[in-house]
Amino acid sequence: MAGSTGGAEAAGYRPLLFSIAYGMTGSVGDAEDIVQDAFLGLTRAHQAGTEIAAPKAYLTTAVTRLGINYLGSARVRRETYVGDWLPEPVVVTADRPGPAEHAELADSLSMAFLVLLEILSPVERAVFVLREVFGYGYPDVAAITGKTEPNCRQIFTRAKRRIAAGGQADSAPLARRAEGEELARRFFDAAAGGDMDGLLDMLAPDVVFHGDGGGKARALGTPMTDPRRVAQLLVGGLRRVARLGASLRPARINGRPGAVIHDAEGRVVSVVELQLTAGSVHAIHSIANPDKLGHLGPVSDLARLPEK
Repeated sequence: MAGSTGGAEAAGYRPLLFSIAYGMTGSVGDAEDIVQDAFLGLTRAHQAGTEIAAPKAYLTTAVTRLGINYLGSARVRRETYVGDWLPEPVVVTADRPGPAEHAELADSLSMAFLVLLEILSPVERAVFVLREVFGYGYPDVAAITGKTEPNCRQIFTRAKRRIAAGGQADSAPLARRAEGEELARRFFDAAAGGDMDGLLDMLAPDVVFHGDGGGKARALGTPMTDPRRVAQLLVGGLRRVARLGASLRPARINGRPGAVIHDAEGRVVSVVELQLTAGSVHAIHSIANPDKLGHLGPVSDLARLPEK
């Protein structure tokens, strides 16, 4: 692919392009498809004899506009989504570092931040992601989105206001990574060991648990906010999967501490991301919908709902 699209230089843009597409869609698979389509467009342009003076700008524009088109149909699907919608997780583990090209820039796109972006229109989301997450200047944002620079400024201001009104989201990776991973280790150890007091000490008073099963796996229908109930849910859930031979492996989920739960045969059961604030667990995002885990490898049927 690199040779047919302008060489290694163009291929080197993949991490950025994936992260923009992922920030637009919240879907790993669709982001990869969008990036692939952008490269195919560049290939066709070269084959047609069109000179592309700035491949990076061409590809970024293609990815952003494909993302805007994608969101038009995705919004309709998400309005009928069963239960709590969460993005597909970007997972990096010690034994499975890939997709490596996704990891670095996707760190800036936490679960909470991506959920909050859902309140924006497709164009608002594009302008906000390009400006706020990736630091593009307004002239570049205008060129990429096809809007005027003054219009982009207005769109960004409006989007930022809507995001602020929608709630707080940790949109940056933890500054002290080792500290966060140690807290996550103690948290999951307490949950697996049934240590309710230990869990409650680590849960923020206003903790929120979000579970995404998509109507295909066991999950909460609505967010849970009571710390004791959250602790009971975690202990009960980990006990159940442990009885079935499942195991929990630490991982970085969208740049945050978390874990991947595998069954006895190594297939993925669910992914859990922790949002940490001031030394405590402020939010928990659990994805069990098998449709959102397939990019991580074979998916277990432990969490699946029985066929009706």
